[in-house]
Amino acid sequence: MKTKVKSIILLFAMLMIGCGGKKEEKKDEGFSVQRKKTSTEQPVEANTPSDKASERVDLTTKGVGPIKSVTLAPEIDQEMASKGKEVYDQMCLACHRIGKKFIGPPPNGILERRTPEWVMNMILNPQEMVQQDPLARDLLQEFNGSPMSNQGLTEDQARAVLEYFRTLK
Repeated sequence: MKTKVKSIILLFAMLMIGCGGKKEEKKDEGFSVQRKKTSTEQPVEANTPSDKASERVDLTTKGVGPIKSVTLAPEIDQEMASKGKEVYDQMCLACHRIGKKFIGPPPNGILERRTPEWVMNMILNPQEMVQQDPLARDLLQEFNGSPMSNQGLTEDQARAVLEYFRTLK
């Protein structure tokens, strides 16, 4: 019986020595990913690129394009706004929804955040705006790289859309 117990203990000890202690390393089978931990804390200042561009207020920039000056009457021109709504519903509604983020930013309250010239230049000249205007570039990034397509509107149509935007709160 003593020999049997000694044999079992010896066998157990050999198993422990044989299985433990060695570190098996695999050599270049497939690929592996080495991740480094990065700090997520960054100082955030008001109106920096880390803000949402759609919420950023910039009432000084006029953008890039043909519109250099727009004069808005104190009262909204309802006839022009009605024409602007028609153009908006036909040309803009596919990407812009009033009151919510969609493919593009919502148009309501836009004149509280942008100059009328900037808005019209963005409507008339979206490609050049994205190339040269930092705010337009930031909007492109915020909205997943979906560029605004040039709808080929005339200045009168863009001005009517702008007047319609004045009715949106």
